[in-house]
Amino acid sequence: MNKIVKLKDENDIRRIRDCGIIISSLFDSIKKMDLIGLSTWELDSFIDDYILKKKARAAFKTVRGYSYASCISINEVASHGVPSKKVFIKSGDIVKIDTGTVLNGYFADSCITICAGDVSPIGKKLAEIAYKALFVGINEIYPGKTIGDIGYAIENFVKKEGFSVVRNFTGHGVGFALHEPPVVPNYGNRGTGEEIRDGMVMAVEPIVTNGSGELKILEDGWTSVTCDGSISAQFEHTVAVTKKGPVILTA
Repeated sequence: MNKIVKLKDENDIRRIRDCGIIISSLFDSIKKMDLIGLSTWELDSFIDDYILKKKARAAFKTVRGYSYASCISINEVASHGVPSKKVFIKSGDIVKIDTGTVLNGYFADSCITICAGDVSPIGKKLAEIAYKALFVGINEIYPGKTIGDIGYAIENFVKKEGFSVVRNFTGHGVGFALHEPPVVPNYGNRGTGEEIRDGMVMAVEPIVTNGSGELKILEDGWTSVTCDGSISAQFEHTVAVTKKGPVILTA
C-alpha cells in the first residue's frame, strides 16, 4: 500500500457519500430480514444484487482473488468469512456483515453485526460494546489529533468493559480505493501516528472479542478465527474528516 495519504475535497466526499448511502440502505434492508436458515452464500447474493440494482458495484470484488460482494463472519470467525452454500445462519449466532461499494470511481466500506434470534447475554453485550467502541473512536477524529488517539480510545474503552480488541486487522483510508493509507489500528498511544487532517477519509472498524483477541487464518487464506474460540463482533463506518470534526458517510 502506497503510504501517501490522498486528501479528498468536498466533491470527492459527496461522491464517497453516494457510495455510503447505498450500504446504509442495504443494511437497513438486511436488518428487516429473517436471517435464520439462510446460507451465507444466499445472503451474499442478496447483497450483490442489491448493490447492482443501485447501479454500483461490489467493492470487495475488486480485491485480487476474492469473488464475493461481502465477508460474512459468524461467532468465532472474526473477519473475512467467505460466503458458503454450506454455512447456515442459526438462532444465537453473532453475524458480522462487511461490504463495500464502488460508484463512479469512488469507494465506501462498512460493517454491521446482527444478533440472530436468541443470542446469549454475553453475545448481546459484546455487540453493544463493539458498536459503542466504533463511536468512541469516531469521536477522536478531529484535525490536529492523531491516528494513535483513535486506537487508544477504542482499546481503552473495550478493556474497561472486560473485552479485547483484535490487533491483526485495522481500519484504513478509503475513497479513491477500497484500501488506502493511513492504517487505523484499534489500539495505540495518544499523540502518536499520522496527524489527522481535514480531507482525510478513513474506515474505522473495531473488532471486539470476549477472549484474547488473537487470530489465526484458515487454509482458504481468508477466514480468520479467534485462536481461543471466543466470539467476536464488529462495526465499521467510513468517516470524513472536516474542520468541524467527523462526518459519517455510511449512515
